[in-house]
Amino acid sequence: MTPLGAKIRQMREDRGISLKHMAQALNISSAYLSALEHGRRGKPTGFLLHRMIAFFNVIWDEAEELQRLAEISDPKITIDTGGLAPEATELTNRLASDIGKLDADDLRALRDELARRSARKR
Repeated sequence: MTPLGAKIRQMREDRGISLKHMAQALNISSAYLSALEHGRRGKPTGFLLHRMIAFFNVIWDEAEELQRLAEISDPKITIDTGGLAPEATELTNRLASDIGKLDADDLRALRDELARRSARKR
């Protein structure tokens, strides 16, 4: 599941909206919406994302959160390490091979550490 998919599902369920009803309102298939929620589809187009924001009738902060989540919700990312340090290629390959072995706590810790170290370099 992607961060955006989890948020959409949570918002839909909190409001008591069925997947089928939301899909019909957005003029998309239930299968596509389900795949989006479960991370089997990439991030939606900007047009569809704006339709979802309008569908949920959310305030600015929630709309911005949905947009931010969409940006970090591509389940099939490609990382180009050409021209970077050898450690970047090693890290990328290790992550690709081992990510499925990590639990949610490990993933959060790695994510947070990366964010902390990246912020230091700005």
